[in-house]
Amino acid sequence: MRHVIALDVGGTGMKAALVGPAGELLHQARRATGRERGPDAVVDAILDFAAELRAHGERHFGTPATAAGVAVPGIVDADRGTAVYSANLGWRDVPLRRLLGERLGGVPVALGHDVRTGGLAEGRIGAGQGADRFLFVPLGTGIAGAIGIGGTVEAGAHGFAGEIGHIVVRPQGTPCPCGQHGCLERYASAAAVSQAWAEASGSPGADAADCAKAVESGDPRAVRVWQDAVDALADGLVTALTLLDPRTLIIGGGLAEAGDTLFTPLRAAVERRVTFQKLPSLVPAALGDTAGCLGAGLLAWDLLETPLTDRSEVTT
Repeated sequence: MRHVIALDVGGTGMKAALVGPAGELLHQARRATGRERGPDAVVDAILDFAAELRAHGERHFGTPATAAGVAVPGIVDADRGTAVYSANLGWRDVPLRRLLGERLGGVPVALGHDVRTGGLAEGRIGAGQGADRFLFVPLGTGIAGAIGIGGTVEAGAHGFAGEIGHIVVRPQGTPCPCGQHGCLERYASAAAVSQAWAEASGSPGADAADCAKAVESGDPRAVRVWQDAVDALADGLVTALTLLDPRTLIIGGGLAEAGDTLFTPLRAAVERRVTFQKLPSLVPAALGDTAGCLGAGLLAWDLLETPLTDRSEVTT
């Protein structure tokens, strides 16, 4: 059975899979990143995990993986195969593609940004399947975005495309670690809603899921917190769809798990704000926390479709 290795590296844990030619998950596993031991230990953990996956594939499918894909957070130079910077993992300029290629016996390796990689999977085999242009926005600790065009995801000239979380929606508002004030993710991320609800409810341990439940029960404090987040999100999304004109707008991440509690008011808020713009389909993500692994697998399979004359650009 031909297969590839797919790795999705997060701030605290790694998800991995062996992925078949049709995108089927043949084997799945999880590991801690070990970031408390420092950035070098994280890299070692990734390399060891990949080697374990290669050995598993050889034992169970009769052949080692033919390629590998890895998705990582932070700033990524996919062309050079370098994990440039991650605040959560503490690394700078890690030549991850080269290191993985060496550890895996010289197979081609693709490196991608975690959100863009997840967006690739949602666009090709998830909620955006069949859409020529889509925008994938996961609402988690922060907010990022993946701009899908014709089956690929746009990285931008410098690898920063899709950073919708840093659209300023409340000028002179809450300071953001990026250096600006009033960024979208300071108001509409799962972390922002958790903080706002903890303060409004007087319960330090309350989170966004608790806020959603309180909204469903009619708590007026929760309704205000939730609507503030929805309004900020709608402002950011309308700015994005004005610039990008996507056919499908895919919302994922922790807040999307609230279902209609999020999507009903969000659709209404976006509709109120558009004037000349065409309303995209606004849908929940379909792949959940497997999107990153599936996207990494797609990156790996894409490498195998690259002509041999072009391979040096993606394996060195």
